[in-house]
Amino acid sequence: MTKIAVPRILAPLLAGATYARLLHLLVGWIFMGVVLLIYPGTVGLTLPRIVAECVAVDSVLLMLVALIPATRRAEGVQARLLLVPDREQDIAADSSRGWADRWRTALWLIGRVALGSAVGMATVVGVNDGGGLLAGPRGPSYLPLLPVALFAYGWLVVAAGRLQLAMAVRLLGPSPAERLAEAELRAERLLERNRLARELHDSIGHALTVTVLQAGAAREVGDPAFVAKALEVIEETGRRAMDDLERTLVLLRETPPGANGTATEQPGIEQLPVLFDTARAAGSPVEAWIDVPAGTLPGVLARESYRIVQEGVTNALKYAPGAPLSVRIAVRDGQLELRCTNRAPNGTGGTGGAGGAGGAGGAGGVPRQAGGGRKGGKGLRGIRERAMLLGGEATAGAAADGSGEWVLAVRLPLRLGS
Repeated sequence: MTKIAVPRILAPLLAGATYARLLHLLVGWIFMGVVLLIYPGTVGLTLPRIVAECVAVDSVLLMLVALIPATRRAEGVQARLLLVPDREQDIAADSSRGWADRWRTALWLIGRVALGSAVGMATVVGVNDGGGLLAGPRGPSYLPLLPVALFAYGWLVVAAGRLQLAMAVRLLGPSPAERLAEAELRAERLLERNRLARELHDSIGHALTVTVLQAGAAREVGDPAFVAKALEVIEETGRRAMDDLERTLVLLRETPPGANGTATEQPGIEQLPVLFDTARAAGSPVEAWIDVPAGTLPGVLARESYRIVQEGVTNALKYAPGAPLSVRIAVRDGQLELRCTNRAPNGTGGTGGAGGAGGAGGAGGVPRQAGGGRKGGKGLRGIRERAMLLGGEATAGAAADGSGEWVLAVRLPLRLGS
């Protein structure tokens, strides 16, 4: 089917939105009509004076109507339907929440009545005067001017409708405070998604690393007792990972914690011995010193500390399987200090290892990288993000003394925000 090309200057006159906006303008003229019915002394006055005096009288009524919170919602819904905005969210459909919304609604009602009345009066005058001229004795001579008059009236409606839409977006749209609140809500949601992503990376990544090491070690060693122990560690690690995954899914579904009885609390620093046992079972000797009095750490700090140490242990198991790992946690000078140190065999990051599981894990396909290759990992970047959000700092890299050790050091203030 062939489409007929319409000149750009005529396209707005043929658009359905133009006539929907005309209806919206004429609805606003009803307020003017009510005043005209009861306002005395309009006989003999000029049209501009009638419009000005009627709008002045009507403004008082409109301001009283604007005090009703539901007025803003009713006007917003009507404007969305008839003004045809490009985006409906540009025009709010909520009730007034404060005096600022009520004042903006009042200005909108007054502006709507004034503009609608002007267009309505122009319509009445054009029909009356134009009809009188055409019905007069010289009516046929005015017929050539009829298309020009209709064209001018059409563009008057287009311009008034666009102005009405701009007023609606300005006065009925979200206030600066509402826009700020919406931006803050989006930022909070983004931060929450990032936090959940870190949770999944830390817990699932740790579980997969331990599982790969144990499976590879069991295959290489072949000792039934060792295989049974490896399977036990894999089972326990997988169970904890499933608990972490279920807890995260509960948060994603926005279900109240514990509503289905399956979600578990987030692990804290008191669960670190279990984490170290898992690393030892994977073949990496772990020496841990934890000097944190009970009840010293706030809940969020205890949970985030666990995740930081978990990622440090996972990093060591991944890049230096079988290498001894040293973890020191202590409270000094109002700060929590976390330090994870490991030295890979021969000073490298993943050269297999002494100890059955570590060496077998390296042979079983564990990535073999130099210690310096860890800096760009998502896990270490997540540790830095956690530390920064808690007001602390984190560093990771090869020891400055050239000993070949890889050191992860984190300092977190006990009082958040200090």
